[in-house]
Amino acid sequence: METKSPVGHVPVLGKAAVDLLGCSPGKLYVDGTVGGGGYTEAILQRSAPDGRVLGLDWDEEAVERVRERFSHEPRLVLRKAGFSDLHAILEEMHWGPVHGIVIDLGVSTFQLDDPRRGFSFLRQGPLDMRMDLGISETAADLVNSLSQEDLANLIFRLGEERYARPIARAIVTRRRRKPFTGTLDLAAVIETVVPRTRDTLRIHPATRTFQALRMAVNQELESLEAFLSRVLGDLRSGGRLCVVSFHSLEDRMVKDRFRSWARSCRCPEDLPVCRCEGRPLGKLLTRKAVRPDPEEVKRNPRARSARLRAVEKI
Repeated sequence: METKSPVGHVPVLGKAAVDLLGCSPGKLYVDGTVGGGGYTEAILQRSAPDGRVLGLDWDEEAVERVRERFSHEPRLVLRKAGFSDLHAILEEMHWGPVHGIVIDLGVSTFQLDDPRRGFSFLRQGPLDMRMDLGISETAADLVNSLSQEDLANLIFRLGEERYARPIARAIVTRRRRKPFTGTLDLAAVIETVVPRTRDTLRIHPATRTFQALRMAVNQELESLEAFLSRVLGDLRSGGRLCVVSFHSLEDRMVKDRFRSWARSCRCPEDLPVCRCEGRPLGKLLTRKAVRPDPEEVKRNPRARSARLRAVEKI
């Protein structure tokens, strides 16, 4: 997730992530979620004069925006693709394993602030939420077609919303009269169900439901799982991976995978003999998740839930 500033686009925990990436000249790096180009700019600067960067984003508007911003920079290659497609793209480009990868799992400020994309419950727009406009199913499709039980399970699992069942009940009751098409319409229905508590005064009552729908539409957990299952093969020995997440489910996936790579034995517990040679695959660079400091949260309240973890391939 990036926030706009007078000097450009500042990614959440950007300095910490790029510091952990350990950029240096002559090496190959990947910004797997190019967004507004904040990480890309920092990596290009630190890997000058001859380091190269591959920037990916499944949002075509983001790719074109960054292409225009860095039109003078021959060391940057851009592709419209998700980070889960990284392995295939590296093979296609004959880059081979790279020295560093960074991904930011948040929604960019550009997407949140554009009412046409339907990510925000504060702005009127179509109930869309697709990061890649080539995806066929929108948030409106899910809201208007899922059964009450499936909708409640989705909101509870991906949004970790304690009021998932009454929210799903209210959505199904309302859609019988009129299908949902707009963001503010859905947000208003959710607000009638979620009680006003200290928690809902801190964050908007629709936050978790919108988050769950976005993650479902874009299959975000599935993409992260596919990426983590292959990414070690895309890193050179000594190469580093940095992940910034904004959701506890994503952070847990990253934490568990990093810790499994760092264990000396990764064999199943019921296997009587070690078959993995007792050698860790990675070294943790962050024993605990790095959090934004109060000053960064003050500048960008959306950063409050960010977690940064990093690992180095052995």
